[in-house]
Amino acid sequence: VQLQASGGGLVQPGGSLRLSCAASGYFFSIGAMGWFRQAPGKQRELVARITSGGSTNYADSVKGRFTISRDNAKNTVYLEMNSLKPADTAAYYCNADVYGSSWFNYWGQGTEVTVSS
Repeated sequence: VQLQASGGGLVQPGGSLRLSCAASGYFFSIGAMGWFRQAPGKQRELVARITSGGSTNYADSVKGRFTISRDNAKNTVYLEMNSLKPADTAAYYCNADVYGSSWFNYWGQGTEVTVSS
């Protein structure tokens, strides 16, 4: 199973970006999916998470600005990021619980988001 993230880049403060992460490989189902981020010198932190049923939760720092969604038919999770701030600058990683022969947690490669004027 591989998680392929895309959509990062350089954006000015107040701008928007949309991250995508698609799961591929052999598996039966995907459970919760989420996005984490890690800024230089800081610990990786949860940004947003969505269950297979569509329930979501967000870090307080992104509530009202970021929206997580998923397309189960495409095995893809999205993160719509609006009103971006310099503090949002980080490497963003997708994460998913995937059921093959058993449940296993997978990480995608990071995609860099830089918010700067």
